[in-house]
Amino acid sequence: MLPYLQLSGSPFDQGLEQGVALADRIAHNLEVYFHRFEVECKLSPAEARSRGERYFGAIQQQNPAYALGIEGIAAGSGQPLVDIATLNVRYEIVYYQFAQDTAPVYLAREAPNGCTAFALLPGHSSDGHLWMGQNWDWMEGVQGALQHITEPDGTRVLAFTEAGIFGGKMGLNSHGLGLCINGLVSVGDDWAGLGKPFHLRTYEALRQKTLPEARAAIVESPRTASGNFLIGQGEQAVDLEVSPAGIGVWEDPRLLVHANHYIAPERFGIEVPPIEWLDRSHHRARRLSLRLGAVEKPGLEDLKAALSDREGAPYAVCRTASQEEYELGEPYRTLASVIMNLGTLELWVSDGPPHQNPYAHYPL
Repeated sequence: MLPYLQLSGSPFDQGLEQGVALADRIAHNLEVYFHRFEVECKLSPAEARSRGERYFGAIQQQNPAYALGIEGIAAGSGQPLVDIATLNVRYEIVYYQFAQDTAPVYLAREAPNGCTAFALLPGHSSDGHLWMGQNWDWMEGVQGALQHITEPDGTRVLAFTEAGIFGGKMGLNSHGLGLCINGLVSVGDDWAGLGKPFHLRTYEALRQKTLPEARAAIVESPRTASGNFLIGQGEQAVDLEVSPAGIGVWEDPRLLVHANHYIAPERFGIEVPPIEWLDRSHHRARRLSLRLGAVEKPGLEDLKAALSDREGAPYAVCRTASQEEYELGEPYRTLASVIMNLGTLELWVSDGPPHQNPYAHYPL
């Protein structure tokens, strides 16, 4: 099972508590990421830290509370502030490199994927509630935790995060708002633009009281990195494909599914680089749509089974690493699977691929 943290107080105090509780995991994640920066992104530790330091200066202006959270994690874990700052903008560093012409040749074959996510609308679920969830596919070895956070204003957040990243990634809050995420790349992504980073946008979205407020936090300009944000509350869900050039907006009365490709980028003026591994993203989106569409009104067990789908393995909805990835030393897998009921404010999460690991249940 994942570590489970209960955090409260100021942003610095929350970060401090995470840093102390997850110090070993944070040290491990820093080792994993700085290795992968070098191997996959062709960035030296010095260059990665330089980018992290520049971005932290921008974050201090964009959201001082988030910056204090990063400082708290550094203080609690005993790690250098620049390293924790770099970890918190690892999305911008990694995905920018993935989209470059100089990316390693193997990226054309092997898929540095991010997730397969869904939102099942209330009229089509077994209990009449809005359900959301996803598999989070990422670099094998990265360690996470589940956080129950009580903000000073009383808002409670239940969210998964990577050890060392402040605030939370996918999760729900006490206002019945849920968030799932997917990594995307598009032409125009540029970490040096220093727009609000991906994990700052998830932090802000998970602390909003309404769907329109969360949507506004996600799409705020300037946008200098691509990403997909699936948000829902009450009777509604909307998928937001964010890019520097434009925003793709998708809604459906029954089911929304998203993976790691833009659905129709040309409709929104978005240009995508020619990356062959996106074909595997299309496969995962089709499989999850098929599995969930085959059941008249899916319930929890149907959602678990769909996220455990192994069709097309190892590049399945439930992802495991290929032999070639192991040979390259750069494996990817489903590191966590999350399912949320936004009506009852409950969350289920697996530590690792759900076809091999059970879901643990947490009420908000």
